[in-house]
Amino acid sequence: MEKQKWTILDSRYIIRRPWLTARCDTVQLPDGRINDEYYILEYPGWVNVIAITEDGRYLMVEQYRHGLKDYFTELVAGVIEAGEEPLDAARRELREETGYAGGEWELLSVLSQNPSTTNNLTYCFVAKGVRKVSGQSLDATEDIAVKILTENELKELLVADSFKQSLMAAPLWKYFALKNSGF
Repeated sequence: MEKQKWTILDSRYIIRRPWLTARCDTVQLPDGRINDEYYILEYPGWVNVIAITEDGRYLMVEQYRHGLKDYFTELVAGVIEAGEEPLDAARRELREETGYAGGEWELLSVLSQNPSTTNNLTYCFVAKGVRKVSGQSLDATEDIAVKILTENELKELLVADSFKQSLMAAPLWKYFALKNSGF
């Protein structure tokens, strides 16, 4: 059977704000059925970084997340600006949030938080050998503390389900699985 995409018959925006854009599509499925209300959340692309310092420790950030009303340890992460390449965005976010830069970079994975209802991707990078080059350069609404963890401390957080952001936990699990398997 040939795969066929859905046909968009109509599309209208419900809300368009800098951090929340939602639209409602009327779609026709390949078999002819029509779904009058299919909702999509639109976001720019995102990046996150598994940053490893020159001495082999893991560079993390801690910040308050209002959705769950608590503080969380996370990977450096952020939005890809219009016209920016994912790698450039990842390097920029690392420097802004932590003051670290340099090292050797590679793309680890490209993920979607939910391909059924969101339209963006997250590009997950590993940066090995980063070093402190400046202070933080945070946006007006950011309140971020830098944390430097050993590999064992980071693994303990993973096993304890301390990483609530799945787009951060998944690349960390993949990184350690690949590192320990010899792939």
